[in-house]
Amino acid sequence: MPRIRTLSLIAVAFAAFTGATFAAQPAATTAAVTYTWNPSVSDTWEWQLGSTTIDTKYGAKVYDIDMYDALPANIISTLHAKGKVVVCYVDVGTAENWRADYSQFTKADLGAAVSGWPGENWVDTRSTNVRNIMAARIATAKQKGCDAIEPDNVDGYANSPGFPLTTATQLDFNKFIAASGHAQGLRVALKNDVDQLADLAASFDFAVNEQCHQYSECSGYSVFTGANKPVFNAEYASKYKKASGEASLCKASLASNLRTVVFALNLDDSFHYACDASAN
Repeated sequence: MPRIRTLSLIAVAFAAFTGATFAAQPAATTAAVTYTWNPSVSDTWEWQLGSTTIDTKYGAKVYDIDMYDALPANIISTLHAKGKVVVCYVDVGTAENWRADYSQFTKADLGAAVSGWPGENWVDTRSTNVRNIMAARIATAKQKGCDAIEPDNVDGYANSPGFPLTTATQLDFNKFIAASGHAQGLRVALKNDVDQLADLAASFDFAVNEQCHQYSECSGYSVFTGANKPVFNAEYASKYKKASGEASLCKASLASNLRTVVFALNLDDSFHYACDASAN
């Protein structure tokens, strides 16, 4: 599930990669990969993770939904029939004990508990086993008919994961995730991880951000928008739910070529407006 990101304000020191090794990157495919979506900076979005039943009424071009929980079962084909692009949320940086593949993680793969999210633990993203599990999740997204994926929790190194993750290990893992998605013919989002935008923009097709306006972090996304890659931004702060806050937020968002939507924090659709009028 989405969470308010807690980024470290101090650069994480490089550490020895003890206890684990990097998995090999996905092998290059000989056949040309065919994508079903060519992202554009003007593409609008809708994000529905907090409720299992998807409301298809919004005008946004892109729907971002949970790969496992979204209902009804034919929701992806329903959205496609409406001309929507479907992005599937996939957790790749933590293990949630209610997921069907949870038993595949070893004890050594599981790190510290994720604060505020019972039953969820950070995983060792250097682990070959962890990477195999995440690659299988990405393959499932392809099988389900997703056009793209939103891999979540790809900034463990900037939190307290219980492992000596570093800037270098995170870059390696995130590039592994991007390559795994591309090998399946899926577009791949970079979720948050604002400290590594410049290093990772070339490897990802679009970005999903939480609260860059609130935390004055939006300027870094010019590496995406300047390359015609959309940036889907979610804001939650109460100040943006007032008329004056909405006006200033949307003015700044549109000036930066970001696609901003203000949501209720739990994404239950109890509050919602998009700065792009056509997405409402």
